[in-house]
Amino acid sequence: MVRSARKALFRWKDFPPACEYCRQGKPSPDGSSVLCAEKGVMRKQSHCRRFRYDPLKRRPQRSPFLPEYDPEQFVL
Repeated sequence: MVRSARKALFRWKDFPPACEYCRQGKPSPDGSSVLCAEKGVMRKQSHCRRFRYDPLKRRPQRSPFLPEYDPEQFVL
């Protein structure tokens, strides 16, 4: 059960390979590219054959906007 929960949590197959999520890449100071230990300066969306997915580099999606309700709507 732990294995299936881990797959559901990280879902690494849902993401196309990108240097932005690679273990060997580090974001550049300007944030527009990635500094790769193997290839040097790379674009965020490019990748090479040494790509290794790092789930900790993903940014979580923002939660959806919830509308505000008036408390009077819930009074019986």
